[in-house]
Amino acid sequence: MKHPPRPNSYRDAWCAELTADRAGSQARVAGWVHRRRDHGGLIFIDLRDRSGLVQLVFHPETAPEIHRQAHGLRSEDVMSASGTVVRRAPENVNPALKTGEIELSVAQVEILADSATPPFPLDDGGDVDETLRLRHRALDLRRAPMRDALELRHQVVATIRDVLDERDFLEIETPFLTRSTPEGARDFLVPARQQPGSFYALPQSPQLFKQLLMIGGLERYYQIVRCFRDEDSRADRTTEFTQLDLEMAFVQEDDVLETMEAVMGAVFAAVGFDVPSQPWPRMTFAEAVGRFGSDRPDTRFGLELHDLGEALAGTGFQVFSRVLADGGVVRGINAGRRELPRSELDGLTELARQHGARGLVWAFVEPAGWRSPVAKFLTAAEIAAINERLQASDGDLVLIVADDQIRAGKALGALRLELGERFGLIPHDRHDIRWVVEFPMFLRNEEEGRWEAEHHPFTASTGDLEQPATLLSRSYDLVLDGSEIGGGSIRNHRLDIQERIFELIGIGPEEAQARFGFLLDALRFGAPPHGGIAMGIDRIVSLIAGRENIREVIAFPKATSGGDPLTGAPAPVDDPQLRELGLRLR
Repeated sequence: MKHPPRPNSYRDAWCAELTADRAGSQARVAGWVHRRRDHGGLIFIDLRDRSGLVQLVFHPETAPEIHRQAHGLRSEDVMSASGTVVRRAPENVNPALKTGEIELSVAQVEILADSATPPFPLDDGGDVDETLRLRHRALDLRRAPMRDALELRHQVVATIRDVLDERDFLEIETPFLTRSTPEGARDFLVPARQQPGSFYALPQSPQLFKQLLMIGGLERYYQIVRCFRDEDSRADRTTEFTQLDLEMAFVQEDDVLETMEAVMGAVFAAVGFDVPSQPWPRMTFAEAVGRFGSDRPDTRFGLELHDLGEALAGTGFQVFSRVLADGGVVRGINAGRRELPRSELDGLTELARQHGARGLVWAFVEPAGWRSPVAKFLTAAEIAAINERLQASDGDLVLIVADDQIRAGKALGALRLELGERFGLIPHDRHDIRWVVEFPMFLRNEEEGRWEAEHHPFTASTGDLEQPATLLSRSYDLVLDGSEIGGGSIRNHRLDIQERIFELIGIGPEEAQARFGFLLDALRFGAPPHGGIAMGIDRIVSLIAGRENIREVIAFPKATSGGDPLTGAPAPVDDPQLRELGLRLR
């Protein structure tokens, strides 16, 4: 802790502040009983506050009344104690504690609050059911892992603010109650009491508002902002989340990327998270998907994807030839020397199907050819060509997917990560960070016969707008250890281009004006070139802390279901409230 508390009747020092250099001095501390131990006549209590632990000792011969009070203390009772800081005997020193060389010999004690027996232990790191932890979150926050995570989160956010303040950014708030623009995930809707039948929406991001700030001449904006998406929760995603939102005027890609490298470089340095030094490498979307099957590649290990189309040109195996004739791809990975039972191979096949592939071809390389159900359908020359392309030798397991480019990449990318984890190929003690750039501007929605924006419809592009299939966006993602921790783009600042992009994605002039009229109107009055980025605070902190779930770094998260075990939300409301809002449940 940086500063001792202001002295008052409860305490004049943090618990962990009482180190050997305070021996012989008087101190007063306050906190929760972490653990109590009776050693014959002596009673020892580990007292805990936010800074850590200090051992209190109660002597029956010198302070009998105080000693009697200590007999009644139980875990999580709240107390204040004062006395003399004394050195422990050498054989009693606890090197695991910052305060392990001393203890506080108690002369006065005040019991401030009794505690009921907690529903789970707070003084160890054992696993506790998450729903129970969320229901009693105030108790869970007392445990060291949660305290450490929230202190880390504070340090990350404080460092971000310091760097951006040095670079002349203004922290500006944007509205939480806004208009629904459902081009992304589902909005959370809020009924407007004064206009029955109308609704506000909680923002999925402040995208349009930060563009208005640039048009308004503020030039450098940021905020640490809460965002909301009505979508299913995952380990790295939840319905409400926090992001660093940032926008800059009169910039190109390099300006935004250099700014974010300065911010995140300072964050990683402040918390001792070892990543390569800046500038961070850049990888195109095409290379990322081609080599790793993902636009957020984990590049810390191999098992890269390879195209096998040339090796199979003219093949008589219809599973491959039909896909190639239809414009699809045949791609594979060399999983290395593995001997997996059929049950595990079936599991890998099912994983490929879960990610959209029609199936999975597997083969073990042997001196005489392949041990595989499909070996009889391929010529020796084709097998040799595949082995050469995958650099496969005797004992290696080869995995192949034949499908359209997107599904094949997703399936093999998922298999790659599964094999990396299963066989310990991912060096979790080493970190890699890089930019992924040059995303496609549009993806084709074949079912609806229209184009969809890959990033969002306000992203600027490079190339000819009349050839949307080949158009690249001026967007960029920052990827840490295979997780996207932020993304952004240079924006459209010309009205005619923005209107044309709306047209390409099936939004006509009337609909565009109804949904986005306030932005389109602002673009008429001279918008500067501008761009920005949003960084996921929850995800960044969880990766730095080594937590597998972002709920472990959020003070009051929702459960996977989206519900809140702590408050019981969401919950029904009374009929009078609904009538006041002009609503009726069917």
